[in-house]
Amino acid sequence: MGCVFCKKLEPGPKEDGGLEGDFRGYGAADHYGPDPTQGRPASSFSHIPNYNNFSPQPASPAFLDGATIRGISGTGVTMFIALYDYEARTEDDLTFTKGEKFHILNNTEGDWWEARSLSSGQTGYIPCNYVAPVDSIQAEEWYFGKIGRKDAERQLLSPGNPRGAFLIRESETTKGAYSLSIRDWDQARGDHVKHYKIRKLDTGGYYITTRAQFDSVQELVQHYLEVNDGLCHLLTAACTTMKPQTLGLAKDAWEISRSSIALERRLGTGCFGDVWLGMWNGSTKVAVKTLKPGTMSPKAFLAEAQIMKLLRHDKLVQLYAVVSEEPIYIVTEFMCHGSLLEFLKNREGQDLRLPHLVDMAAQVHWGQQPYLSQSPFYDLPQTPVPSNP
Repeated sequence: MGCVFCKKLEPGPKEDGGLEGDFRGYGAADHYGPDPTQGRPASSFSHIPNYNNFSPQPASPAFLDGATIRGISGTGVTMFIALYDYEARTEDDLTFTKGEKFHILNNTEGDWWEARSLSSGQTGYIPCNYVAPVDSIQAEEWYFGKIGRKDAERQLLSPGNPRGAFLIRESETTKGAYSLSIRDWDQARGDHVKHYKIRKLDTGGYYITTRAQFDSVQELVQHYLEVNDGLCHLLTAACTTMKPQTLGLAKDAWEISRSSIALERRLGTGCFGDVWLGMWNGSTKVAVKTLKPGTMSPKAFLAEAQIMKLLRHDKLVQLYAVVSEEPIYIVTEFMCHGSLLEFLKNREGQDLRLPHLVDMAAQVHWGQQPYLSQSPFYDLPQTPVPSNP
């Protein structure tokens, strides 16, 4: 599993304190104040494409097709901007810096798009989850897309975020609305997070309270950066975020050569093989699972890799590649804190409070649920076990 521990007039409605607050409300549904426009007809809305975070959906040739960008031959958006720095790993990749703009040439061959940099004029492949359409809400630092309330709290309460740090995400409860999550502090509760619903007007505007309405979410954010206007605190800075893992090591890097992997340190030993810290192409840390001769058939070992290849979720360890010639390697994402069991045994893990532990268990569930729910046994009722006479 890929647990993140191993990212006065009309005041905005308050919520429970989340991870750092009272545990009694843990796992409850979002609660907001009454909708000032209740009784008005609902506005029409289509799904907000989420370019910043990978959704746990089956892999498709281009997971943004049909959203904003429809392929280069159509009429979709082709001008994108980099959200993060990226250092090229192969000769076919482009190195780029945050804020660099691209013209997308081809987005139909998976998670790596062919693009031309407007600053350098060079052409190459870029990871699609590192870019967003120019001038879109997805390109804003404070927009986190389709993440849940608990994920928002976890990220805002992480070190480095001051009071007033904030993010905007899709509402979990109301289609077409957003949620504003803000880090706050008081003497009674300490650090905690409050949530405000951003509603959409039928005319297209946005508001938290009806007395302050804006043409865009960007204008709304700018307003609350200048005055708190009923919020718990003035917005101060966008929530810090970690650079995401790319979806795969590089374009067409599923089967790789053994010479591209340097084994550096043994991390663990099991019945069927060892797990090593490795370096791919001298640039990317990876975990490498090796097979002990005679313990398992190479066919069965590679079958495990085929199953892992189908599992794509941000709470699951990502399979990167395989070396299919013996001795076989399975190459995966490297987890810097080791296994969850090891993490819980060390001092940092032992200091965690119950809400954190429950949250970690919930993340395990979120990673498993999309795949377990497809099992024919998932919804079968449990058979009662008779007690001893």
